[in-house]
Amino acid sequence: MTGSRISAVGHYQPARVLTNEELAGMVDTSDAWITSRVGIRTRHIAGPDEPVDELAAHAAAKALAAAGRAPADIDLVVVATSTAIDRSPNMAARVAARLGIPGPAALDVNVVCAGFPHALATADHALRAGAAQRALVIGADKMSDVTDWTDRTTCVLVGDGAGAAVVEAAEEAGIGPVLWGSVPEMGNAVRIEGTPPRFAQEGQSVYRWATTRLPSIARQVCEKAGMAPEDLAGVVLHQANLRIIEPLAAKLGAVNAVVARDVTDSGNTSAASIPLALSKLVERGELTTGDPVLLFGFGGNLSYAGQVVRCP
Repeated sequence: MTGSRISAVGHYQPARVLTNEELAGMVDTSDAWITSRVGIRTRHIAGPDEPVDELAAHAAAKALAAAGRAPADIDLVVVATSTAIDRSPNMAARVAARLGIPGPAALDVNVVCAGFPHALATADHALRAGAAQRALVIGADKMSDVTDWTDRTTCVLVGDGAGAAVVEAAEEAGIGPVLWGSVPEMGNAVRIEGTPPRFAQEGQSVYRWATTRLPSIARQVCEKAGMAPEDLAGVVLHQANLRIIEPLAAKLGAVNAVVARDVTDSGNTSAASIPLALSKLVERGELTTGDPVLLFGFGGNLSYAGQVVRCP
């Protein structure tokens, strides 16, 4: 095999929906303030009995069903998350146990909001090298667990959820080469630190970095894939803030692409945001099989990663 491809996707969100109006009763904010600054109207919040691995397993089960694959067909599980409370067992092992996957390689990837493209590249490299034949790649985060619900600058942003992809070895590559990197000296601009861990960020610094530096990097992702931005059918950026997503997509020049705007309904779900948004576009029929789609994540550590994939 000379490459890998995404054969199916799936997503899951908790049932509870938290609206801006409800948040306005918790902190000094309003629906108008939130929508004008970040474009978020609702977000899904998991309950205390819904851990990260449960969210991930629900999304993975849907992806497996869509691919027509059984748990025994999977030999690699990679979970992107930054909200695993325990150090061990990791989320990948817990997901494998929930789904009954026998004996997979199981690893977590913590690159926060850029986690899913990193995890997808990791699986792609393993499949290309012959170290695995079929992988589950999952982005899952329970941001509500690490949120200070008295801080109106961060609590209005977050949501919980998971998205998953079944990735299979293929003769023709359906996942383009990854472009990844970071700005370590600005790593503290987005952080989850302390005991208990709490999410915090330097919003203006992140906004300036994302809107000025990232468009050229996203264009380089397309160049590595041999794709012009105007040839993209879809653009799925990390769903951080509508005021970042829309300018970044416009500067990229993907004039014919469907641009994911799931942040409006789901909030910032960190590593889950890209696969969650991609799965919804596929489910609604806004993308079709074989469409070239840019996946591009950015955020914590001030890391970034992206690749162009063919839609399952």
